[in-house]
This record gives sequence, C-alpha cells and structure tokens, in this order.
Amino acid sequence: MKRLVVLTGAGISAESGIQTFRDADGLWEGHNVMDVASPEGYAANPELVLNFYNERRKQLLEVTPNKGHENLVALEKDFNVEIITQNVDDLHERAGSKNVTHLHGELLKVRSSIDENMVIDWKKDLILGDLCPNKSQLRPHIVWFGEMVPMLDKAIEITKKADILVIIGTSMQVYPAAGLVDYIKPNTPIYFIDPKPAVSKGRFNNLTIIEEVASVGTEKLMELLKG
Repeated sequence: MKRLVVLTGAGISAESGIQTFRDADGLWEGHNVMDVASPEGYAANPELVLNFYNERRKQLLEVTPNKGHENLVALEKDFNVEIITQNVDDLHERAGSKNVTHLHGELLKVRSSIDENMVIDWKKDLILGDLCPNKSQLRPHIVWFGEMVPMLDKAIEITKKADILVIIGTSMQVYPAAGLVDYIKPNTPIYFIDPKPAVSKGRFNNLTIIEEVASVGTEKLMELLKG
C-alpha cells in the first residue's frame, strides 16, 4: 500500500469544540501565550500554568472526535496512514488511528521535571506537590516555546517516506513543524485542507488545495484519492 502521511494542526480538532491554539491578538484563552506555554512562564508562576492545562484537560475529556478524524481512520483500509500532529489532544487515537506521532506533546500525559523520559498517563488535575517516582514535581507533557521537539527526527523520517502528503488545519507558519514539507520526495502529491489556506500553489509542485473545514475536506480528499 502507498504511504499516506498526514500533518494535522488545530483546525482538525476545532470542529470537535477544541479552540485553536491562539487568537490573532496572541492570547490563548485570555492568557499571554508565553505565560502559560514557556519554561519561563512555568518558573514564574507554576500554579497558573498547571491550572491552565487542568482546564484544557477537562475540556478535552468532554469532546469527541469528529468526521475529519474518522475519515483519516477510514483511509487506513487503502493506505498505510501515518499521522504527525501538532495537536496535544488524543482525538486521533480515540477515533481509531493506529499510527500517531505527537510533535508538541500530549495533554493526557505528564512527565518528570528532571527526567523527560519519565512520562505518566494523567487525566485528573495536576497540582503542586504531585511528584514522580524520583520525587520531582510532575509537569505537563507539553513541548513549550523554546524547548526541543523530541519527536522531530521521527517525524522527518516518516515524511521522507511519504508517497502522498496531506496537510490539514494548520497554518504551516509554526516551525519546526512547518519545515517537514521540505523533506518529501520530489513531485510527491500534496493535498492542503483548510478553509483559509495560507499557502500558494506556486510554492510546491503537485499541490491540490481543498478550501474546506476538515470534515468536508477529508470527504473530498477520499473522493480524489479513489479517482
């Protein structure tokens, strides 16, 4: 089977009720992004940061995958589908996708503050005083601004092997994720699904833009791939 690599961003989860990462004014749920998504913000006010992710976690547990997620699962019947997501939710997994790589971490996991490889599944509130087995404070398993992206090398290797690349619901403005497209083989077909696509056909060879939300766009994608 052909290898179909899908790069997803906030747009695919928006239809499930999860707000996109940040508004045009740079605020995220009313907070300055750097206050809640950077090591410096965490050091300055850890309780604020933990409470912020506690609220995001609660919201995630109240929503369900949408048709966009489900259509990517359906494509596994005809393609070897590998998803690289910038999202920290687990909606791809809950929909049934088998191969998902999270570039920016996972909201339903936490990790040791001193050992990033000590990762623990977590669905309840995380508070100051919650310690890992090595007695250090647990923190959200989220890649904050200024931190290394541990899964980037794996994502690059996946992208290099793509026979088809699909990009859904991402501005392609946030690096290093936006740079993944530069690793595909020459003339690899690219399908870009977004209601307001921030990409021009002149940038890539073999580009098809589907100007739709994820649920509708993935339906059209399935029709195009069958054709």
